[in-house]
Amino acid sequence: MNPSASITDTIRNMWSQSVQVLSKPSVATFEQYENKGGLREALIYVLVASILAGVFGLEGGVRGFLSGIVGTIVGFLAFTYLVFYFGKSQGGTGSLDQVAYTFALFWAPITVLFSVVALLLIITLVGIFLLPLLGLVTLAVNVYFAYLAVQSSMNLRESGKIWLTLLVAAVGTFVVNLIVGAIIR
Repeated sequence: MNPSASITDTIRNMWSQSVQVLSKPSVATFEQYENKGGLREALIYVLVASILAGVFGLEGGVRGFLSGIVGTIVGFLAFTYLVFYFGKSQGGTGSLDQVAYTFALFWAPITVLFSVVALLLIITLVGIFLLPLLGLVTLAVNVYFAYLAVQSSMNLRESGKIWLTLLVAAVGTFVVNLIVGAIIR
């Protein structure tokens, strides 16, 4: 993307690309957009999504809202850096910008959608019992898109290397989130 593009333009362009990625999930769709932006645009998009998700799921007051945003950004950075660095050790040839951008394209809208659906389930009271199922569905959808994004952004094609990259990134991000959570609280 253009470095001088406004935040609004960045979000509008990424939203349009997200719609394509989510409605036509494939490595080819991700590859169509992986060079349209970089880490900067990805962070803007994820920040906006984390703010929206925080508004829909306001829990814990202002402190909880702010720590949720910080945790989200740190978690996203940890995950994408780990995918990039570990993916490189597996023979991947992508760039950090490509990894961050492709992951932001599906992660941000799924996060906001999860927050909206969770809020609707909580409002209905009976829906509270469906929250664990929503969490599992959200995890499965994220894993599916992450698998495609690693293939595209890191140019990895071997299933074992893709799964290992995602597993290492997930475990590393979990550890980082534990540390950040302990510091913030």
